Amino acid sequence: MPSRSLSLRRRLSGRDTVAFHRVAAVHTPALDAALPRLSGAANHGLLWWGVAAALGATRGQRRRGAVRGLLAMGIASAVANLPAKAAVRRDRPPLHRVPLPRQLLVQPRTTSFPSGHAASAAAFAVGVAMEAPLAGAAVGVLSSAVAYSRVYVGVHYPADVIVGVAIGAGCALVTAKTWPRRPSGPARARPASSQAPALARGNGLVIVVNTGAGKASRGGMVDELRELLPDAEIVEPGEHDDLGAVMVRAAGRRQALGVAGGDGTVNAAAAAALSAGIPLAVFPAGTLDHFARDAGLESPADTAAAVQAGLAVAVDVGWVEGDADNPQGAIFLNTASLGSYPELVQVRERLEDYLGKWPAVALGSIRVLRRGEPLDVCVDGEPRRLWLLFAGNGGYRPSGFAPTYRPNLDDGLLDVRVLDAQRPFARSRLVLAVVSGRLGRSRVYEQRYAEQLRVSRRDGGDCLPLARDGEVGDQPPELLLRKYPKRLVVYRPEA
Repeated sequence: MPSRSLSLRRRLSGRDTVAFHRVAAVHTPALDAALPRLSGAANHGLLWWGVAAALGATRGQRRRGAVRGLLAMGIASAVANLPAKAAVRRDRPPLHRVPLPRQLLVQPRTTSFPSGHAASAAAFAVGVAMEAPLAGAAVGVLSSAVAYSRVYVGVHYPADVIVGVAIGAGCALVTAKTWPRRPSGPARARPASSQAPALARGNGLVIVVNTGAGKASRGGMVDELRELLPDAEIVEPGEHDDLGAVMVRAAGRRQALGVAGGDGTVNAAAAAALSAGIPLAVFPAGTLDHFARDAGLESPADTAAAVQAGLAVAVDVGWVEGDADNPQGAIFLNTASLGSYPELVQVRERLEDYLGKWPAVALGSIRVLRRGEPLDVCVDGEPRRLWLLFAGNGGYRPSGFAPTYRPNLDDGLLDVRVLDAQRPFARSRLVLAVVSGRLGRSRVYEQRYAEQLRVSRRDGGDCLPLARDGEVGDQPPELLLRKYPKRLVVYRPEA
């Protein structure tokens, strides 16, 4: 058996060498000039960072594809250049048959198998294609040229490139374990166009623009809205204005309320629209725009088209209700969370002014994981010790980790997820489950659907810190989470 295996490896290596020599014998002046430059441009992933920047300047699926592509490239590069090269240690091909004009000026010093350039190229292309197939196809052509160039300039055998491509594609697919793909279409919801007037040129619509939020803070949002809906009234709250009060006043004087901002701003607008009994027009202008994306609103132009056509749906609204002595309540359109997430939001807000949002999120997650304390509560009368209690306004996908999207905006249910802190080594088990993408099968994780959920403190505290749609605030020590009695009417183009 060992001799057969050795014989097979020799035959494969011989065929690989023959294929390399055939490529070396090819003489195409255009490729001789272009491929060495292209191969060099892909050093250290610089070419793909540039492509990602171009995709990131757009909106929607292409931007998500750029992020997924970079994530996949980082994983693939680490796998190909560290354990894979160390395990095989194949020498680079001899260069005597490769024409001098197409050889690289600086030859790589690492081993040959597998090709790190091919792995990174394939990982980025497949990552983009997972979110934006058309953009991924275009990137795939460039990726294939980079992979072929590594053989053409004489630094890799064909098998090095083939295996590198396989590693890169596999690493891209693995990203779906921890960051699942969103569906291309919007979530389902009940038609409600009869409750939403068609407002030509925006006449009868008032739009509150939070210029301190997400994309709106970069400028140009007000001008874009005025161009899309020239007859709409646009309100820009001042730095010290109460956003909720501004929303209430605006909702009281028009047929429909519009909002441009992030999820927290949309939450305030939804509360005002529900109270006034008018439809809401959501113009995505935040960093993540969870609600707008679930509703299928990728750009302000989508919302403007729905407003002028009078197209709308009716969606569920989550409701956090205090106990008998504290009857105040609050809505949530996306999620409400207790435990580690509110603490993470508070740490992020302290850090993001000088670090930026995503570095602040990363550092905040590390701090909360190291220093965070479990929460002692009763959940539907059962004593629990938890890291996190998550309640989604409707069932989220995927189950198990990182709730990403909702297939339905009016299912009448709460998606309840719990991270348990009572089991031995709960923190370590939680970290391992997240890293391995197996949180859904871990005993520290629970998920169920419910029509309502009652939560109360066990330690005698006078409040519960609660994050609603990314905004943290104190709530009474006993809460009831359920659906709001009325649905919110939201402008949306036909799916």
